[in-house]
Amino acid sequence: MAITTLDPANVPAALDADLPPPLLELETVVSGYLRPEEVEQVHQAFIVGARAHDGQVRRSGEPYIFHPVAVARILADMAMDSQTIIAALLHDTIEDTELTHEAVAEEFGSVVGDIVEGVTKLDKMQFSNQQEAAAESFRKMILAMARDIRVILIKLADRLHNMRTIGFMRPDKQKRIARETLDIYAAIAQRLGIDAFKRELQELSFSALHPMRYRVIKSHASAAMGRNEERFSTIEAALRTRLDAARIDCSIEGRVKSPYSIYDKMKRKGAGVRDVLDLIGFRIVVDTVQECYLALGVVHNLYKPRTSRFKDYIAIPKNNGYQSLHTVLVGPFGDSIEIQIRTREMDTVAERGIAAHWVYKLAENRDSGRAGARAREWLFGVLDMQQKAGSSMDFLEHVKVDLFPDEVYVFTPDGEIRSMPKHATVLDFAYAVHTDVGNRAVRAWIDKTRLVPLRYRPKSGETIKVITSQSSNPRPNWLEFVVTARARTAIRHYLKNLGHEEAVRIGHLMLDGALADLGTSLDTIGESRVDEYLEGIKLKRLEELLADVALGNRMPRVVAQQLLEGSGGDHPDTLPVSRESLLLTGEEDHVVTYGVCCHPVAGDAITGYLSAGKGLVVHRKVCRNLKELRKHPERLIDVAWQSGRSGTLFPVPLKVDVHNRPGVLAKVASTISGMDTNIENVQNRERDGETSELYFVINVRDRKHLARVIRRLRRTKDVIAVHRD
Repeated sequence: MAITTLDPANVPAALDADLPPPLLELETVVSGYLRPEEVEQVHQAFIVGARAHDGQVRRSGEPYIFHPVAVARILADMAMDSQTIIAALLHDTIEDTELTHEAVAEEFGSVVGDIVEGVTKLDKMQFSNQQEAAAESFRKMILAMARDIRVILIKLADRLHNMRTIGFMRPDKQKRIARETLDIYAAIAQRLGIDAFKRELQELSFSALHPMRYRVIKSHASAAMGRNEERFSTIEAALRTRLDAARIDCSIEGRVKSPYSIYDKMKRKGAGVRDVLDLIGFRIVVDTVQECYLALGVVHNLYKPRTSRFKDYIAIPKNNGYQSLHTVLVGPFGDSIEIQIRTREMDTVAERGIAAHWVYKLAENRDSGRAGARAREWLFGVLDMQQKAGSSMDFLEHVKVDLFPDEVYVFTPDGEIRSMPKHATVLDFAYAVHTDVGNRAVRAWIDKTRLVPLRYRPKSGETIKVITSQSSNPRPNWLEFVVTARARTAIRHYLKNLGHEEAVRIGHLMLDGALADLGTSLDTIGESRVDEYLEGIKLKRLEELLADVALGNRMPRVVAQQLLEGSGGDHPDTLPVSRESLLLTGEEDHVVTYGVCCHPVAGDAITGYLSAGKGLVVHRKVCRNLKELRKHPERLIDVAWQSGRSGTLFPVPLKVDVHNRPGVLAKVASTISGMDTNIENVQNRERDGETSELYFVINVRDRKHLARVIRRLRRTKDVIAVHRD
């Protein structure tokens, strides 16, 4: 239904006698900071929304329009601009009514139309399960956020009002929505620095997920407030006296821990509820940054500080733009006092995060800067991730990793501050600088004095200079130690493409060999026949067929036979085995695997077996399993090692029989390590009172390297025998 008139006559009969109190309250709030013509547009948006939702009711029984009005009121309390308020009033119209995106854009402008469309969920699309639907909806929301951050502000306000009224839903649905809210929406609010949203979303989710725990902790908190009232008053009065004496104009607010923050701290610290409740907190808000540090000196002179608990988030802001001084003091009663000191602007940003951008823009025609820039930086990083993620579910998991960071602050060689999640590595830092830097990283300098490996976890304050090499590429084992979603996504993206390219290359060699046995080639068969064959097996490109061959999903000799059958040429009835071997380098990580039954290394006599889904599995020719594999000769492939290989390492198990004497394990391990060999695993099994069997898994470059290790071990004192398993 395209609404083209804003006449008040369009208001439903149930609403045209008297405007509802929620709308009157909304218009009162927006009149305090919007221009009169903008307030009129807000009123007109209500009329359009009310007519579009006419006849719809919520589970509570109230008219549906009350929900968009409540969402708009939440945003108006944050002094959001008129476009945001209008979009909030209309945010459910495209999804739930006949009103179209075009109609909204025509009446209120393309910006409002795009915001409303960005908020719209994907209920009309078909997904295989609820999790996939939620993940895809989240992906769309993130993309819309990247275009206009106001999309997520409306979405957060929408979720906040839904959580306030969640009691009207079924218990099972309450828990599902509360879990999603806690895992995703509260975390996004925190990441964007909107503390007011984060706190309430956490509290409402906690009370819905664990109602009994919520009531018990809230009861303890109320009781603790009563017990601590005298201490609060004494400490607040002392702070006020000292700050007034220093002529620092400020406000002092006692901070009470919420039930969820108490519960979260109990879980993280393994503490009892009383241990958490004993903490007393105050927030001191001043006018200037200089007064923040002056106030810090005052409170440190009043009570003894715990030096290990001081954090300067003004000099080094948090990732979401949050700025404040945090310190912990030893109070007059021997308990800990948590103090936060910040300016009024920092306090607004702490409460409203990215939303403060519009507050300052409207009030002073300037950008608040830090929160907006950091939020946009995060969003662009997320946007880069979604382009490389394999699926919506993968994307959601990657983003969730970045939503819960305990941050470490490090420096680039140019002095730029970078924040990373706790336990992040040098390789995570390299990918944070640029994907190409991460892909080519080999090691790094720390503070220009120490050379460290890529898995090194830097500490706050360290300067990192990444060393790169054009010959370096991402390795699968990098995924074992990186922690950031950006690094993980980039590595997987590279390996996925590399695996496909390697599969195409090997599949090409296999098919060429099979065709050569028939006295022909792809060029001889011709492009038209290849296209006809691909159409028959429902593949679009030759590369897909070649990858299938390499992965063992199609037999190269069968494909060669089928291609030749339709080409009109003569061919033999039987297919001889190819005389040319497929040459391996040892670096075909994604297409070629090495049998765990015989652990081949470069230099061993080997053969290949095409296993469906696994690709080419390489075995030693003395492998005990080959007898069974030879029952399927069509799957056997002649393979050999290519000369001039790179330094790929192969795992090899060794059994070392030793005399059971003190220190023999250390002696054997030292001998192995001295041969430029890594030890992956070691086990010790005592055979009798005098001898033991040591089982090692070591990494060697080739058969010659392995032979040198075995010879050195056999000459080692207390070693009886060495066997390659």
